[in-house]
Amino acid sequence: MSRVDAETVLYEFTVADPETWAEPWTAQMPLRASTKQLYEHACHEGNYSLPLVLSGARAQERTEKAVADDR
Repeated sequence: MSRVDAETVLYEFTVADPETWAEPWTAQMPLRASTKQLYEHACHEGNYSLPLVLSGARAQERTEKAVADDR
């Protein structure tokens, strides 16, 4: 990882897996600073809450649309 400028770092990685790739390869990904809050991405088995979170969001969207349509 190297700093490109005051707001950017360049993340570079190399994949070397002779069982999968004929030769190693390298990729780069610029990462820009953000003023927004960052949240940890934590995976867990099953993601059981995800369907409920999404259905709750869709229900809220339907309610907001119905209220807007009544205006």
